[in-house]
Amino acid sequence: MKPDAYLKKILEQQTFENDDQELEDLRKHRKDIDKLLRAHFSKSTTSIRWAGSMAKGTMIRESYDGDMTCYFPHDETEAGTTLAEIFENTEKGLLKSYNVERKASALRVRDRESWTTDLHIDVVPGRFTTDEDTDVFLHRTTGDKERLKTNLQTHIDHIRQSGLQDAIRLLKLWKTQNGIDTAKTFVLELLVVKLLEDKTSSTISEQIEHVLTEFRDSPNDLSVEDPANSNNDLKPILDQCRSMLSTAATNTLWQIENSGWESVFGELEEESDDVKVAGLTSAAVHVGSRTKPWLPEK
Repeated sequence: MKPDAYLKKILEQQTFENDDQELEDLRKHRKDIDKLLRAHFSKSTTSIRWAGSMAKGTMIRESYDGDMTCYFPHDETEAGTTLAEIFENTEKGLLKSYNVERKASALRVRDRESWTTDLHIDVVPGRFTTDEDTDVFLHRTTGDKERLKTNLQTHIDHIRQSGLQDAIRLLKLWKTQNGIDTAKTFVLELLVVKLLEDKTSSTISEQIEHVLTEFRDSPNDLSVEDPANSNNDLKPILDQCRSMLSTAATNTLWQIENSGWESVFGELEEESDDVKVAGLTSAAVHVGSRTKPWLPEK
């Protein structure tokens, strides 16, 4: 199988169907969390939305999430007078029904009965900077700055409008399979968009090889800018993963050259007999329904 056909198949295998159980569970957890937070902040005007890969169209089966924002008006104080209080009060609300893990600006929600059961949801508390409800301030639990100014919709639009979701999804899969935990998904997405801004018309295999070559050959030259706020310094985050990106890319490019793409992402899953029969039956019915095979199908 040619590289691009193979990579398209890998993408298909990493794509959820709308009625897959994982998505059904994700939607249920989100609905439950939404209800819990609105009750907890009943005196506040709470804005809760999908974020992360769900909103950007970059979700993969191997490592997925359904991030949620929990934002409050800039002139309300019921949820907390400071960003730290908003963060802590959101945590208190979630702890009523879940285990919670603190992250840099988010709260990872886990099952109440089992800490190891990941519900694949981060809740991101914040406060809008103005009454326009666009830019937000987020509390920071790490680093020198106590708050971060950003814009959810700008991030979503930046990725969706790039037209590079396929390349991003494959490189997220590559990052996960290579255990590059220090490469934050947000920064990886920005890297892919920047490195491929002049290669949007290239084939998917050419795009992936180009990004990996840049990772291998020029790790110290890699740079990204937050499209929502150029004052946010992403260099420290990028510095944490330069070496690992370069090492993993070196190994991957060697694998592609010597053993092909299958050595990178694995062999394709075989369809079950039921799926094959259904496909053949559908094809037979479809072909049999043509009364004038020399005319283009409508």
